Amino acid sequence: MAFNYISAAEAASLIKHGYNIGLSGFTPAGTAKAVTAELAKIAEAEHAKGNPFQVGIFTGASTGESCDGCMSRAKAIRYRAPYTTNADFRKAVNSGEIAYNDIHLSQMAQELRYGFMGKVDVAIIEACELTADGKIYLTAAGGIAPTLCRLADRIIVELNAAHSRNAMGLHDVYEPLDPPARREIPVFKPSDRIGQTYIQVDPRKIVGVVETDWPDEARSFSAPDPLTDQIGRNVADFLAADMRRGIIPSTFLPLQSGVGNIANAVLNALGHDKTIPAFEMYTEVIQNSVIGLIREGRIKFGSACSLTVTNDCLNGIYEDMDFFRDKLVLRPSEVSNSPEVIRRLGVISINTAIEADIYGNVNSTHIGGTRMMNGIGGSGDFTRNAYISIFTCPSVAKEGRISAIVPMVSHHDHTEHDVNIIVTEQGIADLRGKGPKERAQAIIENCVHPDYKNILWDYLKLTDGKSQTPHAIQAALGLHAELAKSGDMRNVNWGQYA
Repeated sequence: MAFNYISAAEAASLIKHGYNIGLSGFTPAGTAKAVTAELAKIAEAEHAKGNPFQVGIFTGASTGESCDGCMSRAKAIRYRAPYTTNADFRKAVNSGEIAYNDIHLSQMAQELRYGFMGKVDVAIIEACELTADGKIYLTAAGGIAPTLCRLADRIIVELNAAHSRNAMGLHDVYEPLDPPARREIPVFKPSDRIGQTYIQVDPRKIVGVVETDWPDEARSFSAPDPLTDQIGRNVADFLAADMRRGIIPSTFLPLQSGVGNIANAVLNALGHDKTIPAFEMYTEVIQNSVIGLIREGRIKFGSACSLTVTNDCLNGIYEDMDFFRDKLVLRPSEVSNSPEVIRRLGVISINTAIEADIYGNVNSTHIGGTRMMNGIGGSGDFTRNAYISIFTCPSVAKEGRISAIVPMVSHHDHTEHDVNIIVTEQGIADLRGKGPKERAQAIIENCVHPDYKNILWDYLKLTDGKSQTPHAIQAALGLHAELAKSGDMRNVNWGQYA
């Protein structure tokens, strides 16, 4: 079939006010970019005329400047799900301009198929190759693209020359059946391939092909520093000790790691701890540090949903695809984040907390309990189902004015029932096999910054000390209240709550 090659502006003109659009990608990796950038211009023009123009957006995870950034500033987004990292989008969400639905990434595709979020009018899919019979070869991410292509009334393909055709074969495209016909996802080791290398669509659904040469809007992360390096060493030391005790098999287990500078530091520490054997990743995102460790032979295989790497690193992968082809696979997010597969493989999860409380509950999404940071992402998918679930964070923030360990989290994402280990630069709290009061002792003694240890012990003195989970309810958010009042949690006066 001969496709209709059109400009990004012409493609954007096919999208009308009130439409729901779906985007390929997972993080800025593999996300369609050109059409949404033009759609923001249409929204601005329509608003200038006094006309409404907003759309709903379904994605695999975060996008980049060309979607979440410019679309937010153009006030072109009515509804958006799921995860995001863009500062302008965050500002719009926290000012009430966007209805943001923060859901677990493993559930996004299936909730679309179940009809929970309405129809998909147009899917915009980035590809490195497109065949006449409707085979779409994705670029640097899987995301929810297979489901979007199946559900959408119309498909626009961004054929992006910035991604090498060497990416063909990197993907394992598999879409589970829906209940009651669903069966197990047959992934029994990270390197298993169970689907196709492309998305097959009816070519008649493809209403336009936009040729682009637009690199991924990759985010760079802060360089390691002594604090993140110490957190990384603490995690590596803990896992090595568990392996020596026989808790972790001597062959080790697959790892999942979140995104960011702490995650990079943890992976570097694990990769260079020679007491830990070469291991595999079953995770959402692969960062630069993982690619380096694959090259060094310290990581044997990486299964993920996206290559969330710098463009230099990505081009290096494409150039060395003969080396990487049997060491990497990219999957749709409902497979990479499948609770069933995570539990079966015994994945060890390592994610970052905004704050944790003295009993092991974790807030990973909201600042001060009300202001969205990024979203839960896939941390819940992995934490609840992990062989061992680990959360990391610095013990303090804002030059010590904020403690990351508090009496009660201001927003609750991961419960004490699912969190096994908390690690800060101060040390490690192993919460396994402990009751709430024992967990509180372990966390305060091992993870809390010295400036806050006595403050948290003094908080416990306000409680009856006898309850299953001792709390002084009137004071439980006292550190947060003090931060709002004086700008420094260290100024708290528990006496006012006595």
